[in-house]
Amino acid sequence: MISIWAPEGIDEITSGADLQAIIGDALAASPDGIQSGDIVVVTSKIISKAEGRFVSAIDREDAITAETVRVVASRTNPATGSTMRIVESRLGIVAAAAGVDASNTPDGTILLLPEDPDASACALAKSLRARFGVDVGVLVSDTLGRAWRDGQTDQAIGAAGVTVFEDLRGSTDAQGRELSVTLPCVADELCSAADLVKGKSTGRPIAVVRGRGDLVGSLDLPGARTIPRTGPTDMFRKGYDEAFADGYAAGRGDA
Repeated sequence: MISIWAPEGIDEITSGADLQAIIGDALAASPDGIQSGDIVVVTSKIISKAEGRFVSAIDREDAITAETVRVVASRTNPATGSTMRIVESRLGIVAAAAGVDASNTPDGTILLLPEDPDASACALAKSLRARFGVDVGVLVSDTLGRAWRDGQTDQAIGAAGVTVFEDLRGSTDAQGRELSVTLPCVADELCSAADLVKGKSTGRPIAVVRGRGDLVGSLDLPGARTIPRTGPTDMFRKGYDEAFADGYAAGRGDA
């Protein structure tokens, strides 16, 4: 059985805050405590705040550009003139506006994603393991859209001590057929499930998942940086408009 809850006791996080101590205190005060095999899911926003990843809202477009490795697609709203960019960020994540966010931030500011979510997850996992003497995993979650589907879900952008993929290839289904491509991203699934109890405006930025201790292991396990599909395996490297423009240019002999 899997149980998930969101501990209380975490106030607004400010730049320079000792997030390891704050999260540890919240877990210590939780009636359910913390035990070996638990997975702590932490909203990326509080890590960014503690790291001081604030930028003036006036500089939003420049901040997006600075975080961008590659523009995947862009579209201008004819009514407002504003342009939305789907980009691959320096973290390898493909997302709108490189994950730059203005929600739940002080007026006049925006927030960048953490500098290195896997490293942040590892530091927190080490701290919790040392403090409580139990093996726990840590996931850093962020809200992202998905290709071909409306709405957003929370997904893993950082991981430490957690198996991010549950590799079922080579096993069999209920009818005895061999599974050849089944590779659930359990890190994303856990982050989405955790968001059901964390919410977006409840003041509970962390959640504890209990019941999947089989996924918790060494801090040397691959992090969430292994999840995004970019580079040679990316089948959708460009948006429709961009691909059409390139094809048109190639047909004219311009490229």
